[in-house]
Amino acid sequence: MYSLKFDVVVFILTIKLNSVLSSKEDSSYWFDLGKNDINNALNKPVIQGTAKNVILFVADGMGITTTTAARIYSATESGYLAFEQFPHVGILKTYNADKLVPDSASTATALFSGIKTNYKTSGVDSSVKLNDCEASLKPEARIDGLIKWAQDAGKSTGFVTTTRVTHATPSALYAHIPNRGWECESTIPDDSKKCKDIARQLVEDEPGKNINVIMGGGRQCLQSNTKDLPGDPVDTWACFSKDGRDLIKDWIQDKKGRDKTYAVVQNNEQLNSVKSSTEFVLGIFANGHMAMDYARNKSPKGMPSLSNMTQKAIELLHNNPEGYLLVVEGGLIDYAHHRGHARQALDETVSFSDAIRVALEKTDPQETLIVVTSDHSHSLVFTGYLSRGSNVLDVAQESVLDKIPYTSLLYGTGGPNNYQYSSINGTVSRADPSINDTRDYQYSQQAVVLTDEVTHGGSDVLVYAKGPMAHLFHTVHEQTYVAYVISYAAKMGQFKNNSQRIIVPSMFLVLNMLLMGISI
Repeated sequence: MYSLKFDVVVFILTIKLNSVLSSKEDSSYWFDLGKNDINNALNKPVIQGTAKNVILFVADGMGITTTTAARIYSATESGYLAFEQFPHVGILKTYNADKLVPDSASTATALFSGIKTNYKTSGVDSSVKLNDCEASLKPEARIDGLIKWAQDAGKSTGFVTTTRVTHATPSALYAHIPNRGWECESTIPDDSKKCKDIARQLVEDEPGKNINVIMGGGRQCLQSNTKDLPGDPVDTWACFSKDGRDLIKDWIQDKKGRDKTYAVVQNNEQLNSVKSSTEFVLGIFANGHMAMDYARNKSPKGMPSLSNMTQKAIELLHNNPEGYLLVVEGGLIDYAHHRGHARQALDETVSFSDAIRVALEKTDPQETLIVVTSDHSHSLVFTGYLSRGSNVLDVAQESVLDKIPYTSLLYGTGGPNNYQYSSINGTVSRADPSINDTRDYQYSQQAVVLTDEVTHGGSDVLVYAKGPMAHLFHTVHEQTYVAYVISYAAKMGQFKNNSQRIIVPSMFLVLNMLLMGISI
């Protein structure tokens, strides 16, 4: 009842804030807003119980600039994305073991396993360098994480992603690999063939083969020699299997051999028809990554949205009396940023927010911990002096020096489409964005430095939480902290046998105990 009252207050405040542009923002408005915020802070709900269920949402590449811009894009500057009014917020440091600016495999390993590792490695500790197959095979270098901890605790497990199910972020849930690019056999060098590729680890090994719900793209890594399909081309950037494998068939045989109920689904119609009592579901909806939400085929034969997959996953997993762990990745935010298409990235962020809204509607906050975060940021910049009420994708203003307009959103680095400079009569000139439709999904925002693509950012990211033990997120944390909070809240993994309360004696008490000769 207490939490319900708090949610009602938040809902009323949201309505008031969303009407800010049509109201008079005088001093009394801001004073009332401040009082309401203080009242909410004083009455912030703290849920101390055990988290029966955990849903971890990871937005790949969603730095704070992306969140801010997506909020304005989807509503107004005074609105909120679904997760931005969670009662508990912290900050995560995203560096990995050998780089200040990380990649998604290393950061996912930190999030899911609580251990920082090296650039582009997944599910192994920092003793394993990039491409070192021999080192990755050592048992002491291979680390377990949330999926294994949850399975050992008797919980159902699942993950859904808009990327390939073998891609960097999901790979850290189940694989141990010295190169995130080894998604199938064709990218593994001849001298490293003793290392099993990521796709095979998902289907053949623990904990991958015990994951109840798997949804995303990546057919070309699971089955050999896949072909272009209408609206679903082969991903030329990704691993393409040629060894004759059919890991989807192998997945089916494993479930049959264990006398488990199962379903393989490949479109909206098939996904919707899956009974909630089905024990194992494999949804592979694309050769490579799935289509972005604005471009996907929404018909019965088309691809589901992240919200569709999240809803079905919760329905499938919630039957276990021991609870479940679900990881949801909005992976195409990063994909859009890498190609310098800001609108696509913002649109995917809104779709990610929509999936979180579904999870909030489908779960009980008293028994489900929901954590929302990102693996890393991007070099997106929000600048200029755009007027309130403007579209965040528009031109901000004209440069005082070169008299050429620039957009409110820019990139620090970018590919050829973003690097919009030319030399005219020996003078470097920047292209005028006002002659283009800067709101177009395919428009490439301008970048300062020419690279092969937009590169990651190294800034901190935020973590938002709601539910049991969500208040443990409260300050600046290492990214690894997420795995330990989830482990502690759900009584699994490192904290499976620990009591729910950790009592740490104060330094004063420790000194007195030592002086009294009491062992500690």
